[in-house]
Amino acid sequence: MTSHLDDPTRIAALVRPDEVHRDVYCSEEIFALEQDRLWARAWIYAGHDSEVPRPGDFKTVDIAGRPLVMLRGEDGVVRVLHNRCAHKGAKLLNAPTGNAGRFLRCPYHAWAYDLDGAVRAVPQRGGYDGTAMQARLAAGGLPPVPAMAAHRGFVFVRLSQDGPGFRDYFGDSLSSIDNMADRSPEGELEIAGGVLRFLHDSNWKMFVENLNDTMHPMVAHESSAGTAKRLWSGKPADAPKPMAIEQFVPFASDYGFFEKMGVRIFANGHSYTGVHFSIHSSYSAVPGYEAQLQAAYGEARAREILSTQRHNTVYYPGLTVKGAIQAIRVVRPISAQRTLIESYTFRLKGAPDALLERTVNYSRLINSPMSVVGHDDQHVYRMVQEGLASDANPWVSLHRDLEPDEGARPDFVAKGLSEASMRNQFRAWAHWMSKP
Repeated sequence: MTSHLDDPTRIAALVRPDEVHRDVYCSEEIFALEQDRLWARAWIYAGHDSEVPRPGDFKTVDIAGRPLVMLRGEDGVVRVLHNRCAHKGAKLLNAPTGNAGRFLRCPYHAWAYDLDGAVRAVPQRGGYDGTAMQARLAAGGLPPVPAMAAHRGFVFVRLSQDGPGFRDYFGDSLSSIDNMADRSPEGELEIAGGVLRFLHDSNWKMFVENLNDTMHPMVAHESSAGTAKRLWSGKPADAPKPMAIEQFVPFASDYGFFEKMGVRIFANGHSYTGVHFSIHSSYSAVPGYEAQLQAAYGEARAREILSTQRHNTVYYPGLTVKGAIQAIRVVRPISAQRTLIESYTFRLKGAPDALLERTVNYSRLINSPMSVVGHDDQHVYRMVQEGLASDANPWVSLHRDLEPDEGARPDFVAKGLSEASMRNQFRAWAHWMSKP
């Protein structure tokens, strides 16, 4: 059936330079189109190679509605393959993570595949002699994704045969991942522990936009961060701060603080807040850590690494990075009104354990389903989703601090309270969505 949205001009009309139509959040038809036009064409985060350290280790993931598996082979190479048997199409691996052993075996008819995807064994294989299946078996049973790239252990895939190269797509925005990895004296990261999954009753774009929205923290988080700030008020300036106070209170900073932070805009929808400083800039020093970095990189380079204190980096559309706290969140859209957010913490190899403790504490306080800050956001997202059912005004405002030539500048710094990053995301969205 032909969709009325197959006309590129109809999609383009949903995005204006300073506002977007409510249908981009509410329409299930648009959500379905996003899977093929955006999520299958852009570079999407699949996982970190430290999640599959040994041969046979795997992680399953769905991207753009396609079941995939990130798998380390006997040769030590990490691959991302389609998680689909060449016979009847059954998924070979269903668990989120695990070890497949020396080969993969289909639970339906016992077709078997090597860890690189090649066909290993087919029951009653002679029955396919003289059929077209012979060519398929010779070509390999589990095809890899069309494009895969790894950067500092972060594995990304592009499901479309055609599209931008990895470096062309991300450009200088990769500096946020570099900074997080460079915070390790060994220059390497590894996933620490499991994953926190938080189901949101809202469109995925609300979460991604909110990460660089600096107008909301002192309002939406007044009940959580504001309470922490009041509890700590009046304490001596030199009093040691509990870790929770250090992490909570900056969310209750005023507009002037967030305005001065700055937001940097990159092409293809990427951005980060915290150009000059961020809510992570005033954390207590960890004894011995800076000396470790100086020994590894030299005094000047160590100072440069630690002085970079970015808040949220958005790798559009599906990955968000907090380099200063070594945590990421991954966006997994389910429907127009449901989104799964996965939170992972990283260990800086060779760094003091106190840094991992701080990261885990932050994820628990801010990002987890048990978090009071996370529930502030979840409530607001749901209120927006429900409010957009009103047809009183079909347009959502993105007007604040609009600069007329924004669309012509692929890399620039704006005021911290600007909605430039959101406008930038929708320019990228319209670019992909208007191409059938």
